[in-house]
Amino acid sequence: MDPFDVGAGGILRQPKAVWATAGASVVAFMGIGLVDPILPSIAKGLDASAGQVSLLFTSYFLITALAMLVTGFVSSRIGGRKTLLLGLAFVVVFAGLAGTSDTVGQLVGYRAGWGLGNALFVSTALAVIVGAAAGGSAAAILLYESALGLGMACGPLLGALLGDASWRYPFFGTAFLMAIGFLCITVFLKEQPRPARKTSLLDPIRALGHGGLASAAVSAFFYNYTFFTVLAFTPFVLNMTPYKSGAVFFAWGVLLAVFSVLVAPRMQRRFGSLKVLGGSLVLLAADVLVLGYGNHTAAIVCTILSGAFIGVNNTVYTELALGVSDAPRPVASAGYNFVRWFAAAAAPYFAPKIEEWTDVHVPFVVAAVTALLGAVVVVVRRRALTHDAEELEPKHASEDSVTVFAN
Repeated sequence: MDPFDVGAGGILRQPKAVWATAGASVVAFMGIGLVDPILPSIAKGLDASAGQVSLLFTSYFLITALAMLVTGFVSSRIGGRKTLLLGLAFVVVFAGLAGTSDTVGQLVGYRAGWGLGNALFVSTALAVIVGAAAGGSAAAILLYESALGLGMACGPLLGALLGDASWRYPFFGTAFLMAIGFLCITVFLKEQPRPARKTSLLDPIRALGHGGLASAAVSAFFYNYTFFTVLAFTPFVLNMTPYKSGAVFFAWGVLLAVFSVLVAPRMQRRFGSLKVLGGSLVLLAADVLVLGYGNHTAAIVCTILSGAFIGVNNTVYTELALGVSDAPRPVASAGYNFVRWFAAAAAPYFAPKIEEWTDVHVPFVVAAVTALLGAVVVVVRRRALTHDAEELEPKHASEDSVTVFAN
């Protein structure tokens, strides 16, 4: 059945509960790139350095990484609906408080609370959408993928539109939109069945004892350092107005969504997962080198182009992580993301520091090296990264490509 079919079970014929959760998911994913175009404005408004403002990403993703050990524990005990509402409540409160910040320290702290709420929400949203969807999971997964791509693309755009007036407005806007999501889920979503087995805090750590899952996590750790050097450090290099920076990262997000949802699965079917991943990592390394050493136009083009490689990598990494071991998917995803999100926290902190110690080019050299290290792990550990001694097929690419962000 075509999931785009408007008949029963198609993507456009879903219960209100599914639309409510998907709409809130768009806003949740917008929060990842929301601050990108306004980072220079925040630095100016709070009299802070680039390194201090980049901690907005560090605190957000550090808490997200740690929360990976908690989300399954919580949702398996209180249920999906209550977990969604708890996460949304955290985002509403801390995003609103972020807009009232008088110092960069306050803003970083509130962003950490926001990260906890976002982790609780997005780690549960996919399961809730699939459970509440009509006509099977195919249309529901496609709807969730669309929400992810729309959120990643529109986050920088919303940040630019509201941030042009004041850097505080994007935070207030996010709190307002998430409050609407909270009300919609309260009204339209009924409680979902709880898992038969409760998840312990240590289950994700135990899952990393599998060599294939550990290899995928380590490779993704290096890759994520590159990814978030682009996302968190490039706005200072581009040094553009919020509108122009927002347009650049909107185009970046569109490429990320298209290549993650449409291009990556086709490339996997033709070339195989590991070849696609290794090649994409090498191309990403070359792209960030040109970004760092090229002129301003080249930096803009390479920033946008990096979205294509990042989209491919996100899809393939998730399939590898969730298909290579026998651990339940939520547990394997939590363990994998627990490792990789630490790099998302590290890159925004170290990139400005490296610039202070050297010059503006070297952070991109380091990012290129980490992308290549990710490729080296894929090559060296290729046997561990296959299941039953065969190249992984993208049978679950659509489902897994969203879980990489959902967990």
